[in-house]
Amino acid sequence: MISIIASDMDGTLLNNEMTVSDFNAQAILKAQQQGVHFIVSTGRRYSEAQPLIAAQGITAPLITLNGAEVYDASGKMLDMVPITKTVSRAIFHTLTSQGYYFEVVGTDGVYSNNKVKRIEEIAYLLTNLNPDTSFKIAISLASARLELMDINYVDDYSDLLNDPKKHIMKIIAFSQAGPKKLQPLSDELLAKHSSIKITSSSRSNIEINNINAQKGIAVERYANMLHTPMSDVMAIGDNNNDVSMLKLAGTSYAMGNASVEVKQLANHLADTNVNDGVGKAILEVLAQQ
Repeated sequence: MISIIASDMDGTLLNNEMTVSDFNAQAILKAQQQGVHFIVSTGRRYSEAQPLIAAQGITAPLITLNGAEVYDASGKMLDMVPITKTVSRAIFHTLTSQGYYFEVVGTDGVYSNNKVKRIEEIAYLLTNLNPDTSFKIAISLASARLELMDINYVDDYSDLLNDPKKHIMKIIAFSQAGPKKLQPLSDELLAKHSSIKITSSSRSNIEINNINAQKGIAVERYANMLHTPMSDVMAIGDNNNDVSMLKLAGTSYAMGNASVEVKQLANHLADTNVNDGVGKAILEVLAQQ
């Protein structure tokens, strides 16, 4: 019997307009009304994720930054797992020396040292999500979107490392060459640093976290708090950063738009994120209880 449902956001709960559909929201609310705990598990920051579910009247705990932060339904932080400053400094050096553009997520926001690159990366994401959108239009949309996002532009990331009050929660490196370049980079970083975990939320990035900041670990901790075995947990996802929770959950759903790895790993296949895959999967499970 499913007692907890953990869902990813991008490419999963969110459609291509980056919103939670009415159908998905109604399915979630129905599950909650039946006593099933719903939790969001995302690579996004809390301030980016919570308003998206609140817009549909959903109140739920959130696992954010791939498991680096965990919040209860009221927004209180329950857990925080940063990357150490020593390891962060070494990773910054590797990425900078090899010419990668990367962003840093701290407890107080996202940091970028290149506004042009930031706009380009969002534009690439928009064109990947909406192939009919030209890159020129995507640049305009990305520029407008930046005005609404909490981005801290800095000249040098060293200031973050030197401030004892700031924590490094996640480092995101980008390359439009995709896995061809990013996989060797991941292998190199993992060989140097045993205390990190590397996942991805798209073909064009890698997301670096503390090894204990994983969605699966965070979901399991949440389940333990509720004295619920993982066999009674359902997880839904679409990409590499969802693998840890899909492996641990007794019931796992891969989105129809999921990566090949995720589809091979999950024991169920959902519809796509643009066809209310999460909502349909939830109703499917509820009907069996």
